[in-house]
Amino acid sequence: MSVLEEKLKTLPEKPGVYLMKDEKGKIIYVGKAKSLKSRVSSYFRNNKHDSAKTRILVKKIEDLEYILTDTEAEALILENNLIKKHKPKYNIDLKDDKTYPFIKITREDFPRVMVTRNIVKDGSQYYGPYTSAGALKETVELLKRLFPFRSCNNTMFNNKKPCLNYHIKKCYAPCAGKISQKDYVDIISNIESFLKGQKNEVEKNLVRDMEKAAENLEFEKAARIRDKISAVRQIMEKQKIVSGKEEDQDVIGLFLRGKEVVFQVFFIRNGRIVGRDTFQVSSAIEETQEKILEDFLKTYYINKPKLPREILIPFHVEDKDLIESILAEEVNYKVRLIVPQRGKNKDMINLVTENARNYMENIVIKKEEAEKEALIELRDKLGLIKIPERIECYDISNIQGSENVASMVVFTNGSPDKRAYRKFKIKSFTGPDDFRAMNEVLGRRLEEGLKENEKFLPFPDLIIIDGGKGQLSSALKALEEKGLQNKIAMVSLAKKEELIFLPGQSQPVFLDRRSQGLYLVQRIRDEAHRFAITFHRSLRTKRNLESVLDDIPGVGEKRKKLLLKKFGSVYNIVKADLNELLEIKEIPKNVSEKVYNYLKTHEDLQMRIKRKEGRND
Repeated sequence: MSVLEEKLKTLPEKPGVYLMKDEKGKIIYVGKAKSLKSRVSSYFRNNKHDSAKTRILVKKIEDLEYILTDTEAEALILENNLIKKHKPKYNIDLKDDKTYPFIKITREDFPRVMVTRNIVKDGSQYYGPYTSAGALKETVELLKRLFPFRSCNNTMFNNKKPCLNYHIKKCYAPCAGKISQKDYVDIISNIESFLKGQKNEVEKNLVRDMEKAAENLEFEKAARIRDKISAVRQIMEKQKIVSGKEEDQDVIGLFLRGKEVVFQVFFIRNGRIVGRDTFQVSSAIEETQEKILEDFLKTYYINKPKLPREILIPFHVEDKDLIESILAEEVNYKVRLIVPQRGKNKDMINLVTENARNYMENIVIKKEEAEKEALIELRDKLGLIKIPERIECYDISNIQGSENVASMVVFTNGSPDKRAYRKFKIKSFTGPDDFRAMNEVLGRRLEEGLKENEKFLPFPDLIIIDGGKGQLSSALKALEEKGLQNKIAMVSLAKKEELIFLPGQSQPVFLDRRSQGLYLVQRIRDEAHRFAITFHRSLRTKRNLESVLDDIPGVGEKRKKLLLKKFGSVYNIVKADLNELLEIKEIPKNVSEKVYNYLKTHEDLQMRIKRKEGRND
């Protein structure tokens, strides 16, 4: 009896999460169950009604693990977290992990109005989400013109001196007592009404103020208010009213084509469409639309700190009640998944679904066709044996040899595969030598592939080197040293004339300037350059911050390593209190006190910390 069969016999009749593994021990599927025994056993009963997915999955399963939970709800949350962590091949892959910005109004005596992506339960009010950076900027700028408010941090506010914003009429300077708390709170109330969609109320208040100014013969003030009224009306015209009620809803539509699915999510706040977003989802095999929708709802909504009270969906999903209860528990109010049958809500579902279909047909399919055309062109023009389904590109980045690093980016079937990207630090030498760096990096990558390291498999069909003949020769030596010169094609792309060089050919290959093939190669090269530069900058910034520790008396290389090992970064050391620093027994108490006092009074470092906290806000 196999290990798998033995485990199947001992599965408990309890709720939990199961993790399916392949022959290499890699997790290929994560699921949850009310009863682990009955659910997991059902995969192996050879039911002729099983989906194609189940039949393919079962053939790959060599081992499994399970985690018990107290309730099915806990199992669903754990399942969601494990899918996000391991990204198993046979679970739905949601290709979108961005967070949207909100407008935040703080809970203070003189509230601030700011943009944030980080929602915390601190009593503040949040309005959004905003899917368009342009729309968000336009809204904030309009609010600043209509109702000048403070946006400074508390340190600046406590200086009690008006800043530049006061002098250019973008703040009433409550810090300097230029406006009473009551009048300032009235301004914030107008902002909140505006963001809630109650723009008619805001307009009515502005009209009243304009008429009052005119009666008092303050014609310049009346003219400024008139302009504000005009701006409010323009914003109202741009936002489509879809409901007579002031309600918050998300409306979800989807369009399925084989293993590819497009979701459209419309955000309705206070009865108006404030934004929308598109998600392209792929599955390792074909799946039912009900299961895909259910997985999308779990992945997208669970663990979100702010949700609408209604989420309109096109059809019923099995775990509807369970998902509702989990979402309600997270946000402390009832969230309903509604399948509308008629009326305006049904019309909205149809509209959003039509948008999903349109996106699939006019963007996804056309993009696939362009990418296929590009790959075929590269095969023909570069004399490749087959279409280059996997392309890797390498770039070196340094400043006079400092922080010498390299990037490896991967495009699969013409699209970036960011999970396969890799970063390298040059280890064998220091100083500016791009040829040696390229040889080292490619050699290390090929060596890992030969060792069957999954992070570097499969081997590419084509390698692109950023540079000319010199870089190509260095990279080619690495291929030859590993005996792979006849198995992997390689070219280099020179920036200046966009010439493509092939091994053993003195003359470059020219691709038409408007061709899909050249466009794809340029995209890949530019992405490798961007990725390398980003890595280089992050290391340089980290090094500059860490160098601050070298200036503290009593802190040498050994003690610096101890500090960084415990706290992870200089930022965390600055945030630590003295007692936390004293926990490092290998560092004397008087040195820990010096570290604490030095970092707390280091002006440049404190300014960096404030800027970082401002971005996190």
